[in-house]
Formats: sequence, structure tokens, C-alpha cells
Amino acid sequence: MFKVTTNELRDLIIAFIFISLSFSILYSGRNVALLQSIFPVVMIGLGLGFVLHELGHKFASMHYGYWAEFKLWPTGLIFALISSFFGFVFAAPGAVYTYAGPNLDEKTNGIISIAGPAVNIALALVFLLIGAAIYAPAHYNTTMQFIFIVCCLGYSTNSYLAVFNLIPIWNLDGSKVMRWNIGIWIVTIAIAGIMTYLSMTMGSENIIRMILGL
Repeated sequence: MFKVTTNELRDLIIAFIFISLSFSILYSGRNVALLQSIFPVVMIGLGLGFVLHELGHKFASMHYGYWAEFKLWPTGLIFALISSFFGFVFAAPGAVYTYAGPNLDEKTNGIISIAGPAVNIALALVFLLIGAAIYAPAHYNTTMQFIFIVCCLGYSTNSYLAVFNLIPIWNLDGSKVMRWNIGIWIVTIAIAGIMTYLSMTMGSENIIRMILGL
């Protein structure tokens, strides 16, 4: 049964707020007025990706019959906030812990670990497609313009979350995926890396324009 505990919900909400604030600081360039206006956009575009990333791990774990629970990492919250002032975000405010004991083999652990970044990649593409679908009306409709901005930010931040978590260091998802299947890790991080590179060099709107042939 897929169940979120009270403590888990509390930790997810706290992490959601901190990670959204950190990326808002990053994208606003520490401009307080801009931060206030961009914060709701980041909460939707990024916050959804963060929560679904963690729930992706949880769902995959419980699919294999293991109990899994998201737990906050207070030090990670501090790192996220501090790093946002230096032009990047160390996005590790917590993690889903799978209680499997010694029975968790490398393949199962790898599949559970790749579930989170895979959710971010899929969500980034969904944001991109929605952005392309509403590109024209976004030029004259205020509501559509807001949704378009959310989609652009959603694409860039979810791409970043995917590639960041696939870095094969420490206890990030990438290290566990690599131990399971290096080929799958290469393909997945390459996709996430290209998406992130394009978002940083071209920008989400220009990617959408390219898709639409404009």
C-alpha cells in the first residue's frame, strides 16, 4: 500500500519550501523584489519535480515490497541555501530511505535509484511540450503567460535535478545506478546532461521555438 506518514509529509513540505527558496534566490540574483515574484513560479515548476522525484523512489521501493520513507537532512537544507548565493544549488535537502536490510541487491537498488531522475527527465519533457502547446496564446493571455513561464522554469530546473542526482559521487542516485548498470547510467546522464546544457545555453523559450520551427 502506498502511504505517506505524517512525519514524512512534514519533511517533504519543509524540504519543498527550502529547495524552492534556494532556487528562487539563485534565479532572482538575490534581488528581493524579483525573488518575491519568482517564488510561486519556482514552487510549481521545481517543487512539483522535487516531490515527484522523491515519491518516484518511494513508489519504486514499495513496488518491490520494501518500506520506504522520505527523511529530512537539515545539513542539506543549509547547503542548499548557502550554495544558492554562489550561483548553484546543492539540491540535497533529504532522501527516501528504503528499509530492505541485506536483501537489497544492486539491480533493485539501481532501479529504485534511477526512478527519481527518470521522473525529473519525464517531467521536464512534459513541461517543454506544454510550453510549446501554449506558446502562441502565451503572447496575449496573462494566465497562459504565467503557465508558459512555469513550463520554461520547470524544464530547466527538472533537467538540472536529474543530472545533479545522477552524478556518481557520495550517496547520490548516480553512484548506485552506475554500480548496477554503467551503460544505463551513461545513457541517462547523457540525456539529462544534454537537456541541462541546452537550457543553460539556448534557454527554454528558444528550445521551444526550435521545436516549433520558429
